[in-house]
Amino acid sequence: MSAQKNPNADVAELSYEQARDELIKVVAELEQGAVTLEASLALWERGEALATQCENWLTGARKRLDDAIEAKKAK
Repeated sequence: MSAQKNPNADVAELSYEQARDELIKVVAELEQGAVTLEASLALWERGEALATQCENWLTGARKRLDDAIEAKKAK
C-alpha cells in the first residue's frame, strides 16, 4: 500500500491573506450544504488546515510585535 499524499500540504505555503480568503470560501460552501458527505469532510479538513495556517501567521505576527516592544523598552 502506498503512502497517500496530504491533499492540504499546499496550505503551509499560503500567505495569511490567501489562507483567510480561501477559508471564507470553504465556510460559505459548507454552510450552503449542497455538497456530498465526502466532499463536506474534505472541505472541513481543508478548512481546519487553513484555520491552523492563519493562526500560525497571527501567532508569528504577535511574537514579532512583542519582540519589537521589548526591544524598544530595552533602549
